[in-house]
Amino acid sequence: MIDTRATGDTCPECGTATVAPRGALLWCPACEWNLEAYDAERIGPFFGWRWLDRRIHGIGYRMTRRQFDRLRGRPLGSSGVGAAAIVTATASCLLFLGVVALAATGIWLLVAFSFPGPSLLLAVPLLALAIGLRPRFGRLDPDADVLRRDRAPELFTLVDEVAQAVGAPAPDVIAVNADFNAYAATVGIRRRVLCLGLPYWGSLVPQERVALLGHELGHFVNGDPRRMLLTQPAFTTLGSAADLLRPTPLTAPGLIEWMGAALGRIIQYPLSRLLFTLHVALVCVALRDSQRAEYLADEMSAKVAGTAAAKSLLDTALRVESMSLAVRRESRAGHGPQRWQAAVAESREASADELPPLRQLSGREEAPLFSSHPPTGLRHLMLEGVQRHDPAVVLTQQRSSRIDNELTKEYESARRVLAW
Repeated sequence: MIDTRATGDTCPECGTATVAPRGALLWCPACEWNLEAYDAERIGPFFGWRWLDRRIHGIGYRMTRRQFDRLRGRPLGSSGVGAAAIVTATASCLLFLGVVALAATGIWLLVAFSFPGPSLLLAVPLLALAIGLRPRFGRLDPDADVLRRDRAPELFTLVDEVAQAVGAPAPDVIAVNADFNAYAATVGIRRRVLCLGLPYWGSLVPQERVALLGHELGHFVNGDPRRMLLTQPAFTTLGSAADLLRPTPLTAPGLIEWMGAALGRIIQYPLSRLLFTLHVALVCVALRDSQRAEYLADEMSAKVAGTAAAKSLLDTALRVESMSLAVRRESRAGHGPQRWQAAVAESREASADELPPLRQLSGREEAPLFSSHPPTGLRHLMLEGVQRHDPAVVLTQQRSSRIDNELTKEYESARRVLAW
């Protein structure tokens, strides 16, 4: 049980009693005094230096709040292309062209000069670097079980209905696994994948399942840079280059070899650190646009499942640890999704009064500079600030049960994994 009682102190700004759930640093629930504070014990390190971690946390917190204030109160779908999206797309194009230039130069050195020759000493490293930095196509999770339409027609039909309501293309692949999560991704060039973690899916009430599908399918049309092949270089190229240039320990046996390796380190280390710094800065910018896409996916979720269901789904993120424990406990007892839902419902009822402070606390603990998702509490507030929606797709309990019956075999596999 979370203790949300006041610590005995009062806010120096407004005089309201402060709160400190889960042993967090206290803050004021009225004016949010001290909510920005860096709680090293709960947030964890970014780079390992306390002074730098505190500064990074403060920057991330303020950037997250500024973006929330800019987007709140207006339709997210009409927010337009922001500066972060332009920077990410431009950087990705330039980085991709740089990799192409490396490959082209290496090939030119091989073709233009006699083989073998001195040009080989430069051509081979350039080609190896181009291969190492090339964009990668995503791959299907090998631990996921791919479903067929004839095996789960009710689930596929529901996904098709939600996709149509959201205005997104239906996924090419629907898969399930034993994770307490769900995601939408693109593998290959344009192969869209929806993966449902059965412990998570099985513990949700019917309309929350619709909200989950609406959110995940919304990622196919919300411009999320993390799911686009064209913006992949912004997330990977500079980081990969920094890793490739990172100096190795000096192990050369002779003096001349050791001096050569040491000279290489003098060149490699600053160049590797420079590339890593640029990588961190670019990823930070790109993730601002990713957070905007998450807000938009939440709005799509509300349009298809109803605002109440979308907000309820967000609250599950605040309880994910207790929900996971309840599902694992029932799995070890040999129970399936019906008992999962009952156990999770009991946990939710017991913690209903604790949600408001936990939503506020997420504003501190889920606002790192490098987070791809906005804080859950801010996502909840964002839905409160836009037009309220009634559900466009309604999933009845009977239909939800039929979907669970289709997945009996997969549920049993997931239950065994959880039991272990």
